[in-house]
Amino acid sequence: MSKKSRSTFVRGNDRLDELLAKPEIAAGVAEVEAEAGEMDRVYAENLAMIRRAGDLTQVEVAERLGVGQAVVSRLERRSDMLLSTLAEYLHATGAEQPRIVVLLNGMEMEIDLDRFRATDSA
Repeated sequence: MSKKSRSTFVRGNDRLDELLAKPEIAAGVAEVEAEAGEMDRVYAENLAMIRRAGDLTQVEVAERLGVGQAVVSRLERRSDMLLSTLAEYLHATGAEQPRIVVLLNGMEMEIDLDRFRATDSA
């Protein structure tokens, strides 16, 4: 029988530090972080743009949602949210028939966000 060698435990942070010490890896990580930051900024601008198109303040949207203004501010800056939360936010801004449209294999597909609303608007 051969003896199995035991691997030594390496802390994740130590391994990350080792990888980030390599310029090519550090540059790649920095590029991805910059792209993600830009996507987050555009996403937040788009939600705020919809609110402003409805000529509403964060306070007014918050009142319609039954939350505080700080919650709306956080929603507009979030990089990820539930479809039901997005649908409620859009309705609070006055948006009608909110939907997501994607192109898949040359075919346009639509998702009606009203399906995901947490409350019934009727």
